[in-house]
Amino acid sequence: MVVPGEAAAFAVGRSAAWCRLVERAARVAPLGVTVLIRGETGSGKDVVARLIVALGDREGAPFVAVNCAALPDTLVESELFGHARGSFSGATEARRGLFEEAHRGTLFLDEIGALPLPAQAKLLRVLEEGRVRRVGENRVTEVRVRVLAATSLDMEAAIGRREFREDLYYRLSALELVVPPLRERPEDIPLLAEHFLRLLREQGGPERTLSAEALDLLTGYPFPGNVRELKHAVEQAAVFGDGPVLGPTDFRALWGRSQMLLPATEPRGGRTPIVDVTPTRLEEALRKTGGNRLEAARLLGISRSSFYRILRRLPAAEASSSD
Repeated sequence: MVVPGEAAAFAVGRSAAWCRLVERAARVAPLGVTVLIRGETGSGKDVVARLIVALGDREGAPFVAVNCAALPDTLVESELFGHARGSFSGATEARRGLFEEAHRGTLFLDEIGALPLPAQAKLLRVLEEGRVRRVGENRVTEVRVRVLAATSLDMEAAIGRREFREDLYYRLSALELVVPPLRERPEDIPLLAEHFLRLLREQGGPERTLSAEALDLLTGYPFPGNVRELKHAVEQAAVFGDGPVLGPTDFRALWGRSQMLLPATEPRGGRTPIVDVTPTRLEEALRKTGGNRLEAARLLGISRSSFYRILRRLPAAEASSSD
């Protein structure tokens, strides 16, 4: 789908999985209801939250974001709901909470699964009543806030362990969006990489482009850290790279991490770093060996299992090759 205006900055991708997610975000955006966004760490749940806001009709309304995992248990209720002066040690003046800060706008509760149970109970009451009571006060304040919540937690398992309230989960998940991990949408990697290079340039970073070999490398890496890991890898390569065109050797950090992802039995000593074996080089090796996979692996200096891992990116080459 075509994403208009500001929202386009949060909708970088072309894979079927990502386009379906953007379409679902567009459907919930104008409704103003609570949405739960689920996905692995680093997959872009915060981006989806901002996309929903950008696609909605609340231009100029406040957008307040908080990482619930970063809130100390002793202060979480004060941060969310505010407090009265003298309500606890150190409360020298009254303070509005994040719900009041987000009045008539959106409150994004990232990693909501980290909230302690007492705060969960109070959050459920606020969602149902639309009113907050500051810590240490009896009066209530009406708030009109759209809540977007996100979590990387297995919520069903957390409910089973009595770490998350089942009633709050059902209240949050009436509308639920699931962000696919980056490994399930590798066709989005080139667009995201170019996007991160452009953002870095706009912040005063160097002018860099990606070679075809670098893109081969990036699209073949599993990115267990998801989009966040890709962003960091691209930024590091751009800042510390030696030339205007980034190649595979500028992404040596991925090589080190890819080795940790290999099985313990994978040979390492005396081998060519897998990060240096791009699909283009693999195709060349197959041509030189007449399609013999074992000989091609030896020519490249990698193990046969590593060869197959890269070959899986090339279904046409795999179908035409032989032992």
